[in-house]
Amino acid sequence: MIEQLFGSKTRVKLLKLFYGNVNRSFYVREITRKIDEQINSVRRELANLQSVGIITSDTSNNKVYYEVNQRYEFFEPLEQIFGAPVPKKPKRTKAAAPEVAAEQPVASDDMKALGHVELACLLGQFTRDNTSGVDVLVVGNINANALQKYVAELEQQENKELRYAVLSTDEFKYRLQIKDRFISNVMSAKKQVLVDVLGIFS
Repeated sequence: MIEQLFGSKTRVKLLKLFYGNVNRSFYVREITRKIDEQINSVRRELANLQSVGIITSDTSNNKVYYEVNQRYEFFEPLEQIFGAPVPKKPKRTKAAAPEVAAEQPVASDDMKALGHVELACLLGQFTRDNTSGVDVLVVGNINANALQKYVAELEQQENKELRYAVLSTDEFKYRLQIKDRFISNVMSAKKQVLVDVLGIFS
């Protein structure tokens, strides 16, 4: 039904990808792989979405990258339809990872397998903002082996080598309090928040 409302299956898949990954940018071949559609169809729909202002593009390293335009006048209603649920601090004391869109690299079950995750963000190569110096940040009581396995799978999925950092909740809060340079860079960098039990970004 939603395909009928929005004109094409490819367009709906693109909207789910972009609104489910706010602050992420993708190049064409990466998009075709993630939504499993023909490149010509993807190019056509990207042009359509860009022409009305839903997405923007820019060129980096001889590749054209696309991402959702957060200044688009109908950004919020479209995000409500196609976006992933916003990570919020749960009322329960037990940490819970939010559900995320199927196109995102992180599933809630994957995050639960890492241990007690309090905060998780994608930065760096995912958002093309390297000010943080890291691509994946995970905060909490984390199983090191599970995290290494997760990052290895994510690297294979994204076809890139990733830099990651893991901090205990106490260390993160302390470094946040003293305005540690690394944490300050993370806070100011462009990021995609996956889990935010601490309520830092809510």
